[in-house]
Amino acid sequence: MHLMMILNALAVAWWLRSARNQPQGNWSLRWQRSLFLFLFPPLLIFMTAIAVLFMGPQGQMGGMYTGSISYLLALIYLAFFAISCIKLAFQGWQSVESARNCPLVSVGDRRARLLQTGALFAGQIGFWQPELVVSQGLVQTLSPAHLESVLAHEQGHHHYRDTFWFFWLGWVRSCTAWLPNTEPLWEELLALRELRADGYAALQVDPLVLAESLLLVVSSGPVLSEICCAALGSSGADRLEQRVEALLAPPEPTPEAQLQSWHGFLLAFLPLLTVIFHS
Repeated sequence: MHLMMILNALAVAWWLRSARNQPQGNWSLRWQRSLFLFLFPPLLIFMTAIAVLFMGPQGQMGGMYTGSISYLLALIYLAFFAISCIKLAFQGWQSVESARNCPLVSVGDRRARLLQTGALFAGQIGFWQPELVVSQGLVQTLSPAHLESVLAHEQGHHHYRDTFWFFWLGWVRSCTAWLPNTEPLWEELLALRELRADGYAALQVDPLVLAESLLLVVSSGPVLSEICCAALGSSGADRLEQRVEALLAPPEPTPEAQLQSWHGFLLAFLPLLTVIFHS
């Protein structure tokens, strides 16, 4: 019976991920849909494994005896989740320690770590309280107006705690790379993250100046890993046109997360209710 639960969860997860279409609608609709399709299938599998592990390898459920095979599968999968989390956390800690070894300087009216490279880079590195890191090339190349627009974008990442939340989303990505459309959905979430930070910055600086800064920074290529890092050019050149068009278009409000948008995720916890039918 437990094996049937696992197979049903896998089938639902695969079906949901396979149903992905081209992103449409405004930022809010795209964000809710992409986040649901990205997060719900792994959460359903995870909760099913938790339920099977809690019920144990012996007993009855629905008049059918349970076996140790499903229990072992759930244990292996949860162990894989835990090991992946520890690995990513260690890599994130290394990134944070590397950033803290950079000298602390004043950039405009902000304090930042100075990265000794000629590449153009600016990003938030860390977890809940990330630090601003800028490259020497960025400070020397950009005009004060362009530099201020880049810093405003990075302040948007700090405001939304993007480094923290995308660490966990990156963990889910690494654990469920075998599911369909994992990478397209991940890229879509990265692009929406950048659009949100762009929108935050456009309320403080000239959107045209920010678009010009974006063109300069993205053309220089990535500098650091995406783990625990939210940078101006992290969504890649393939999303550049979309971001520039959004900056030049009339501003679109970016609503804060609302409780009702999370209601659908409660369905992923249904496997936990099967515990009461186990004896």
